[in-house]
Amino acid sequence: MDEFLYKVQTRFLFHSSIRIKIPAICSEEQMDSLFGLLESVDKRYNSYQAGSFFDRINKNAGSFVTVDDETVRILRQAKKLSGFFDGRYAITVMPLVRLWGFYKDDVKRVPSEDELAQVLPLVNDGMIDIDGNRVRIAEGQEIVTGSFIKAYAVDRLVEKMREMKITDAIVNAGGSTMAAVNNAAHPSWQVGVDVPGTDDPLFVTDIANGVYSTSAQGDSFVEIGGKRYGHILNPQTGYPSSNKMVGVVTESAMLGDMVSTGLFNESAAGFLEKMQLLQKDFSIEGFLMDEAGNITRSAGFGADWEVPV
Repeated sequence: MDEFLYKVQTRFLFHSSIRIKIPAICSEEQMDSLFGLLESVDKRYNSYQAGSFFDRINKNAGSFVTVDDETVRILRQAKKLSGFFDGRYAITVMPLVRLWGFYKDDVKRVPSEDELAQVLPLVNDGMIDIDGNRVRIAEGQEIVTGSFIKAYAVDRLVEKMREMKITDAIVNAGGSTMAAVNNAAHPSWQVGVDVPGTDDPLFVTDIANGVYSTSAQGDSFVEIGGKRYGHILNPQTGYPSSNKMVGVVTESAMLGDMVSTGLFNESAAGFLEKMQLLQKDFSIEGFLMDEAGNITRSAGFGADWEVPV
């Protein structure tokens, strides 16, 4: 059936390879329109893009900046989740990222306790001031959109697909966000996930009109003084988390990305506690892999595991 023939394109955006797979009957103009939406989001909301709303907020720290409704919506959700995770998720983590040298080609180093003590008070999403469509962060603060902007773009992309009557598609955004669009003829997509940093399969699971989001250390380590440190920092301690991986299945890519980052800084017990609380408001299931490779998962996380759990 033509419905199960697809056209696929991969383009580089958000510092990642974005792969879109849609039915072959779709036109090249439709594919270009989908990528055009991603490019627009990248330009308007990526903190690394000069002139974006978040770049302007950062460059005017200490003063109010007028932004659009979407920026306000994103910030309100980030602040809400930061509070939910007691500060273990924060989009104001950029000063800490810079301190460790995890930004671009900065020199990687372990900060001193005094340096951490100076920076950690700035890593506080509660200090983001929202007044209507005006936003202000404190002097010395800096927002980084890396934990959500790609996923936010995927949510917008899925919305556009539905507007275009595309009812069968899958999007792979850098391997960390996979969004499925399904209809009655093709009720689900199968997603395979590997053990972090390897090509060894961990599990496969079916996604139906939902999103699989993951945060993982994988190969994203830096070696300092002979010791490896992961790139996902705990905003409370100032140090990288020791966990290896978190994966969640939910209905929103942005929610999934934010939540998986926050859960990454939890213990196994904390993971289960937070999942139970999240499930009161959202349809969400997931798992956590700790430093030793032990896996803790929510009761409803359906997957065919390739390793003992």
